[in-house]
Amino acid sequence: MKKLITLLTFVCFFGFPNVMTAQGSSDISEEQTQDYLDRHPIFDYNALQLSASDSIPDFASKQQKLKITGIIYKSDGVTPAEGVILYIEQADEDGDFDLRKHNDKHYAHHRGWIKTNADGRYTFYTFVPGGDRRYNQLQQLFPAIKEPSKPNYNLESFLFDEDPLLTKLCRKKINKKGDSSRILKPIKKGEVLVVEKNIVLESHTVVSK
Repeated sequence: MKKLITLLTFVCFFGFPNVMTAQGSSDISEEQTQDYLDRHPIFDYNALQLSASDSIPDFASKQQKLKITGIIYKSDGVTPAEGVILYIEQADEDGDFDLRKHNDKHYAHHRGWIKTNADGRYTFYTFVPGGDRRYNQLQQLFPAIKEPSKPNYNLESFLFDEDPLLTKLCRKKINKKGDSSRILKPIKKGEVLVVEKNIVLESHTVVSK
């Protein structure tokens, strides 16, 4: 499925694709329908199920299993941020978005949510997404943040250092913006690739640490 691929061409020039959505946790009334369809997928979860760790669907069956973990800090860069929701979604190993539908709302099947604990730590068990040379699609994880009592906002996509489509030109543009930490460099540990990715929160802005 290539419905969203052309939107991702040369990802270093683009941010999180807002057209992606996810399913709600329960049926909704007629009065709630429009809000449900329009809201960001970061809100489409069951609050009782959120924890500091989550596994993306199909994780166990994937070849390039990935553990991405880290600490989300408050804007001082020192204090762990508790109660922060971090959402990610991604393409499958072939670079396709597995789009599904629930209550007339489309969503990406490969997605997940965590809510940081008192230590600010989070962990996702996922897999390295595929890219597609025909569409210049990089391997990417698309994250978003919801801090308590603040509006949700998107982060720049997380990229992969060994992605053959991550060209020198794209790296140069990323470095010029001072955002090179969005490029993940996983290390093989047993059967799983592991990478540490810390995040420092600011007012409607995120600076990676």
